[in-house]
Amino acid sequence: IIIHQLHRSMSTEANDPVANGPTEKGGQTAAEEKRTPSDFLKAVLGRPVNVCLNSGTQYRGVLACLDGYMNIAMEQTEEYVDDQLKAK
Repeated sequence: IIIHQLHRSMSTEANDPVANGPTEKGGQTAAEEKRTPSDFLKAVLGRPVNVCLNSGTQYRGVLACLDGYMNIAMEQTEEYVDDQLKAK
């Protein structure tokens, strides 16, 4: 599963540690060096995301919640297969 944050606004980027510019150490920010996948998911909780499965199916919606096993729930979700809307 690949999860991407969608529709990043300028105000969101200014406050987002992932979007901040590089540091002197290897071109990564301090926040990027310490972030785990769980940290990323918690940071995008309540935001629009794009979930891509290995099969190529995509789900676009708002990340509603997640648990310790990385199970996720989404709201306002649309399912896309081969870039065509299949379900809302």
